[in-house]
Amino acid sequence: MAITATALRPRRTQASRSAATRGQLLDATIECLSELGYARTTTTEIAERAGVSRGAQLHHFPTKAELVITAVDHLFSRRHQEFVAAIAALPAGADRAEAAIDLLWKMVSGPTFFAWLELAVAARTDPELRESVGTLSTRFMEIVRTTFPQLFPPPDNPTAFYDVAPMFVFALMDGLAVNQMHASDPDALTKVLNTLKALARLAVPATD
Repeated sequence: MAITATALRPRRTQASRSAATRGQLLDATIECLSELGYARTTTTEIAERAGVSRGAQLHHFPTKAELVITAVDHLFSRRHQEFVAAIAALPAGADRAEAAIDLLWKMVSGPTFFAWLELAVAARTDPELRESVGTLSTRFMEIVRTTFPQLFPPPDNPTAFYDVAPMFVFALMDGLAVNQMHASDPDALTKVLNTLKALARLAVPATD
């Protein structure tokens, strides 16, 4: 009797199916936040885009607030891991400060930032979101501050900019990303990013 490919395929466990469903919901949530904005994002739309039933969505995330917070938290974690891996993979002698700015700008100027921006703005007037968003933001920046000296050890003579570099860079890039949404100017953008790279080299000088 012939054995089909389906018969040979290992059956997924309940845990793996559950994890897959959660992943589909989280990805669909980021997509909705980025494309539709927080106000127009609904759990029904998310479930449809994720290709899961409404019941499955409610089982994993009973409320919209819980779903969007978890999705953005998940995205931050994934982007952080990608950033760390990309910096670790740089060849010897690479300009790590320049590479870091380029990597961060690619992340900040895409769906990751827009999803976060929608959530941050909504939290300003939504008590249900405000505390969770504040906690998420604080935790993310703490991870950044902890990771920064691991990826970019302080030089022998650290400058005052070194200690504030992570917060400074994110604050500038957030503002730049908002500005580019309505007044895109490629030449001005390049000048600002090049200036930021020059400042980053003051905090993290090139090493042999």
